[in-house]
Formats: sequence, structure tokens, C-alpha cells
Amino acid sequence: MNNRLKIYRRILIGCTCLSVCILFCFMYMESFNRIPSSIHIFEGQEQSFQFRVPVQGNLYSDAYDFEAVEAGDFTKSNIPKNSIHIDLQRDLILYSEKNGSYTMNCKLFGIIPMKTVKVSVIEDKNLIPAGIPIGIYMKTDGILVIGTGTVKGLDGLEYEPSEYLLRTGDYITSVDNMEINSKAELIDRLQNSGNDEVVLGIRRGGDEFQIRVHAVETLPGEYKLGIWVRDNTQGIGTLTYLKEDGEFGALGHGINDADTADLMELYGGTLYQTEILSIVKGKTGTPGELTGVINYQEECVLGEITDNTSGGIFGIGNEELRREVGSDALPIGLKQNIKTGPATILSTVDGIRSEYDIKITKVDFNPESVNKGIVFQVTDPELLELTGGIVQGMSGSPIIQDGKIIGAVTHVFVQDSTKGFGIFIETMLEH
Repeated sequence: MNNRLKIYRRILIGCTCLSVCILFCFMYMESFNRIPSSIHIFEGQEQSFQFRVPVQGNLYSDAYDFEAVEAGDFTKSNIPKNSIHIDLQRDLILYSEKNGSYTMNCKLFGIIPMKTVKVSVIEDKNLIPAGIPIGIYMKTDGILVIGTGTVKGLDGLEYEPSEYLLRTGDYITSVDNMEINSKAELIDRLQNSGNDEVVLGIRRGGDEFQIRVHAVETLPGEYKLGIWVRDNTQGIGTLTYLKEDGEFGALGHGINDADTADLMELYGGTLYQTEILSIVKGKTGTPGELTGVINYQEECVLGEITDNTSGGIFGIGNEELRREVGSDALPIGLKQNIKTGPATILSTVDGIRSEYDIKITKVDFNPESVNKGIVFQVTDPELLELTGGIVQGMSGSPIIQDGKIIGAVTHVFVQDSTKGFGIFIETMLEH
């Protein structure tokens, strides 16, 4: 009997410990997910946060004057070089007169380190919502290696000269110490090298180095390295916003190579006028798309692309782009002010720029991807009839709520084209 009691006690203690661990893990993850990894506030404006989690910590800065008010205390503390205590079970009101960055260290129950939050004070901005289709042409910074393979030499044998030397995702930047920027230049240098060994300049990630390789003569006077390469890409997307100084942002996500899936390293690019010709409606398991033609004539240039980032493509627009977009600006809305419920997207799918109704179903402060902080569903009958929901080519369409630009469309749910993801506008502006 005593042995049974001991066993029961051990089981009870074990179940209790397991329950406590599960509860602790739940509270940790719930608190972690409810607190953003980064917070933006506007300078000169109070911003209130209601996290309601058992987390305490400190907010500090080494360089700027900052004020924070903890609800319930009604006390203010300036912290140019020291820190103040925060309790995220209560309302937190942040205020600063100056641009700057601050750090908030968060600990569960004030004991267990959980996460470090960057608090940035930014200027209140107005952006001109665009929602117009754009043609995109980008040149890679170097020659992108898609893959390696075999070639047949003059002797009839198979060779793979680049095996173990080049990798998918490498960029060839020079041949024999002479810079190259196109496939044509690479081919020309190889033909001129003949049977001589060539030295290729390679960029792999953040590293740059050289390799030596012998090209294979496949036909008389024709030499190959046994690689597939790409030096440019083009496509259709949607312009998100235009600033008063002509700077633009588009797509809400970067342009990745179709074969390597890596973000393409940009040498230069151009925006062009484009005309949407047809719509392929989305359906379950198959995303739809806008198909069109890009006008590559000089008079159809809309601007220069200067950056390709995970948050979108960016650059400088010309007067023609400003004329097409217009001049009616809207303020931006920060992620903590986004509400689930009605909103709109601004897009051009049938030749006419229109606002279409959507419903925001989720706001994720800590998305796995920077492009998926907003989850929404298309509710507009007209857009559903035209496209079936979100289709390829609509990426970049600005999302508007309560008269503010809060984000941009980025992705569609493959299994449900009426649902999509969006990026926070503040994330786009961080590029």
C-alpha cells in the first residue's frame, strides 16, 4: 500500500511539474508574440501601448532625451543616460521630442530574459498612395550563376569544368581582373582567352575571391565553362507610394531569382510604363496573375531603381511618374494602430485605379517573414469578380485604413486567392 502511495505521489508531482512547465512555456510564448521586436513612434506625439503581459524591464538610451509614463504612477522620467523601469502589465505611454533609437529589455516576471525591443522615434510622414502598374527591369551586380553542368568537348568527351568551383548563387564580377556586367561580356572574354586558363572574380555572400578555370572548347574557336547564368530580370508589379521628393517604394517584397530563390543583387534598374492586357483569375491551389506588356521605349521610362531589399524595391521617379500617380498624400499609420476589420487596397487591375474593400483579419507584430505582418481577406464583390482575389502583379498595392497608408499587399494564399498578406508601411520605409 505504501509503495502505491509513493508511486501516486510521484505521478502527481510529475504531472504538476509538467503542467507548470507547459503553463510557463505558454505564458512565455504568448508574451513574446504580443511584444513587437521593434516599435516606431512619431516624434512629439504620445503613443499608448496595451500589451497586458507579465513582463517587466528597463527602457534606456545613451544619447537622447526621452520621456515615458507608466499608467498608475503618473510620473515622468528623463533618461538621457540612465534607464527607467517599465511594467507591461499596465499601459505604457511613450513620448519623445527628438528622433532617435532606444532599447527596451524585457524580462518575464521581471526575472527571465525574453527579448530586446528597439524603439525608434521617427518623423510623421505623408506619402502619395500609388496603386499603378509598373514594368520592372533590373540588371544584376555581376553575372549570377544559376547552376553548373556538363559540356561536350571537341574530342567528344563530357566535361564539367566548373564543378566544385562555382556554386548556384555566385556572382561572376570579372574575367582576368577585367570587370564584366553582362553575359555578352563574359562570353566575349572567354572566346578571347582560347585555351588559356582564366581567372574569375567571384562574389559569394559577403566574400570576394578569385578562382582559376579552364574553359572547354566545344566547337572550333568556341569555349564554354559549363554554367548557366543570368544578368537581368524583368516583370510587372504595383507601385506602393511616392514621396514629395520623388522617391518611390514598390512591391512590398524583394525580387528574388526564380531559380536560386535568393534576393538578386542589384547593379541598376529602370521603371517603365506598362499596360495590363488580361487577368488570369486565381483559384484554389493556383494563383492568378495580371499579364501585360512593358513599354521599353525611352519616353516610357518612369524612374530609376536603386535598391532591391526584402521589403521592396526603391528608387527615384521622374516627372512622368509624378504625373501618373498624382499629388494627394496621406499620413502613414503605424502597426500598433492597425485594427482588425475594414480597410481598402488601391490597385489597377482593369485599367482604372480603384479602391477595393478588404477585411484585416490579423496583425502579427512578429511575423516569420517581414512581408507577412498583415493578414487580410478580399471582400469587394467587384475585385472578386475581376480577379478572384489577389493575383500576381498586385504586389505593392497600398493598404489604407482610416485615411492612412498602413502597408502594402505582398503575397496571396495559394489555397485561397481571396486571402493575402501585407507588409507594414513602416517596415518598407526602413529600407
